[in-house]
Amino acid sequence: MSQSGFDIGLDDASQAGVHEVDAADLPALAAAARDAGLLVRRIDLDGCRDKQALLLRLGTVLDLPSGWGRNWDALMDALRDLEWLPAPGYALLFEAAGQLQTTRPHDLETLVGILQEASQWWAGAGVPFWAFLAVEGGSAGQVQGHHG
Repeated sequence: MSQSGFDIGLDDASQAGVHEVDAADLPALAAAARDAGLLVRRIDLDGCRDKQALLLRLGTVLDLPSGWGRNWDALMDALRDLEWLPAPGYALLFEAAGQLQTTRPHDLETLVGILQEASQWWAGAGVPFWAFLAVEGGSAGQVQGHHG
């Protein structure tokens, strides 16, 4: 058991992926991820009403290199690199994803797909890459990414 008392195998790259969670679970997930030695980044999506705001928020929180393209392809490239954030693994915790699901469901779907692809890419290198999205409003199971 971890120091947080919450051990769900976050250090196992083969189990990593993108998961929808309750917002109340984010603090425990952050503690468990830190206990597992992962770099934790909390990304508050409150007020992100379009793709540009979403990409800007991600770029800021992840400290993406200046000059990154601020488009989906550039985000995918950055998430497969992360050399400026060296860590044995990563946990991205997205707060207030429900707003984006309501206002820009296609953008949220694209983001989830990119996060899934990044997680699979990192798993190939034996590095856990997790993304947890807090989608409020009882919409569990509705966050779906594309596979391709």
